Amino acid sequence: QVQLVESGGGLVQAGESLRLSCAASGRAFSSYAVGWFRQAPGKEREFVAALNRGGGGTRYADSVKGRFTISRDSAKNTVYLQMNSLKPEDTAVYYCAADRRLRLIPTMTGDDYDYWGQGTQVTVSS
Repeated sequence: QVQLVESGGGLVQAGESLRLSCAASGRAFSSYAVGWFRQAPGKEREFVAALNRGGGGTRYADSVKGRFTISRDSAKNTVYLQMNSLKPEDTAVYYCAADRRLRLIPTMTGDDYDYWGQGTQVTVSS
């Protein structure tokens, strides 16, 4: 069992940066792949970024490539999402999720993830 808690959201202006954190309880968090998803009001949940277990392999949505970076600090049982050059269209509730299965590359499908955090709000003003 893994419990995930996101933090780091807030209100920023376009062009600014935020770093989201996903802190995990439970052992062996590094053996899980971790993904970030977001959901804006009135829209479906969408994939943002994922990091494979053991720190190897990343995937990004086209809309965030070159602006967002996902990383892991295994000693702190935490995964980060560094978000630079934020745009108003990045406004959403951001969720982290953990996938316990071994995959060649991390999955972009939300239903493949076993554990979810409660989400953190990111609002980008123009």
